[in-house]
Amino acid sequence: MLDTGIFIAASSLSSEGAAMKDRKTLTRDAITQTLTAALKPLNYVHAFYEGGAAAFGRIDEWSDIDLYLVVDDNRVDEAFLVVEKALRSLSSIEQIYRIPQLPWPGVSQAFYRLEDADEYQVIDLAVVKLSSPSKFLEPEIHGNVVFYFNKSDNVSCPELDKEEFARKLCERLERLQTRFAMFSNFVQKEINRGNHLDALDLYYTLILGGLVEALRIKHNPVHYDFRMRYIHYELPPEIVERLEHLHFVKDKDDLQQKYREATAWFQDTTSNIDRKEMERRLNTP
Repeated sequence: MLDTGIFIAASSLSSEGAAMKDRKTLTRDAITQTLTAALKPLNYVHAFYEGGAAAFGRIDEWSDIDLYLVVDDNRVDEAFLVVEKALRSLSSIEQIYRIPQLPWPGVSQAFYRLEDADEYQVIDLAVVKLSSPSKFLEPEIHGNVVFYFNKSDNVSCPELDKEEFARKLCERLERLQTRFAMFSNFVQKEINRGNHLDALDLYYTLILGGLVEALRIKHNPVHYDFRMRYIHYELPPEIVERLEHLHFVKDKDDLQQKYREATAWFQDTTSNIDRKEMERRLNTP
């Protein structure tokens, strides 16, 4: 009876009060300003900046907040604690997701969802050791990041080594072609067996994954490894439309046809890429 009474009392809150609870009022500016105020005075914190949509001038109502924090090598855990304390001064933290392992040395990453922020306004925070070679600052790759502060001569936006980058692209293209030649018929093998879920998985990972990377190398090489990210902004509309067509498979017969089409497109694309073309695109603003 007591439990029922509590439930009734809770459910009888005014509609205005419920609406206030549902309304998300915390802005991205409030979040970045609060973090800046908490982090800037700390002598082990060297720089704080925003990338992602902010760096490319694409912020909209669905944008998350991509933040980077450069700290002394031995203060990473402490930095996360300061960030979380500052966030809790604004709102309860609804969820934290810490990435256990990243491919970049000296970089740790966590995501935060705040109770009083819009559901899409997730905070994506990378805490970067000062000694880390990767600070995600090359403008050609990461856009023009927004610095909230920068106290260190060791944190700067380096120019992309285009010659070295072109060399890496040539190596990557060769590897893509070798992998495709070795494994692309695995899709057909599973179609022949009637294992259409296996075939579909291989089609997406091997065939379309390789095709997207090849198309990026050809049309926008600096983001060759971004997979689908920003693809609607960075590839020609007719290519995006064709990729959408290949990704939406309706049945096993459609899979067979689109597998053949995607395979032919990959081979045509890779056979028409050369080093001079890549270098030209790298040097095109």
